[in-house]
Amino acid sequence: MNKVQIVCDSTLDITPELYKKYDIDVIPLHVSFGDEDYLDGQTITLEQLYAKVKEYGELPHTAAVSSAIFEEEFKKFIDKGMDVVYVGIGSTLSSAFQSAFIAKQSFPEGRVALIDSKNLSSASAILAIHAAKLRDEGKSAVEIAEEVQKLVPNVIGQFSIEQFEYLYKGGRCSGAAKVVGTLLHIRPFLRVIDGKLVVYKKPRGPMKVAINEQLNGLKEDLPNVDQTVVFITHTGMAPGMVEWVKAEVEKLVDPKCIEITTAGAVIGSHCGSGTLGILYLKK
Repeated sequence: MNKVQIVCDSTLDITPELYKKYDIDVIPLHVSFGDEDYLDGQTITLEQLYAKVKEYGELPHTAAVSSAIFEEEFKKFIDKGMDVVYVGIGSTLSSAFQSAFIAKQSFPEGRVALIDSKNLSSASAILAIHAAKLRDEGKSAVEIAEEVQKLVPNVIGQFSIEQFEYLYKGGRCSGAAKVVGTLLHIRPFLRVIDGKLVVYKKPRGPMKVAINEQLNGLKEDLPNVDQTVVFITHTGMAPGMVEWVKAEVEKLVDPKCIEITTAGAVIGSHCGSGTLGILYLKK
């Protein structure tokens, strides 16, 4: 049986250390301001993204890479006698999965297996890590994809948004909703449900109130929370707030399974700074 390489895209929002630990290859997606094109995590950082948004007064465009790029990346491993498992942002949230699907057709049956995460950010990363663990247990690419796909409905992908500005500029809320939401101090609580990012709740008050909604959900899901990894992913949240969230999550799950990561430029361009999510898998 061939060795297996796990391949993902840059929207998984995990650290270089985790990519290395689990031997996951990453394909960067695109972020562009007019004619200026950047590769997420390679030629633009989250901090640089927000600086450019402030400078230009508009949000960037984000785009998946072409099927040709996926094919080239897959071929790199196929030529070494390896099989490939790809997991990235969900098919209903980006065209990346479709590009990967097209690229897959260029290889013999079973050499490339795809997992549709139907999620985004570190929620998809949870699936990639489980795929890596199955690979290390000696599973084939097809077996890995089949087993991990079964986990997809149980992954909780969610974020609390501090500001309406990016939702408004990105067309996710109206000007009236932006004004009312800002005046009432509403902190949108977004969750991925059936592959779609929806406003799950509209808590009012400081960010701690909004994040408490996520913490309460985590409490409700105990003891059926998988302790392999629980992500706290944010877009430039103040260090003190991140440490508070970490301390609260540590009261609920094994501290050793908690990973704190900063979102990349693609995810950060859609939600703005001060966003934070607690992402995990239910058993």
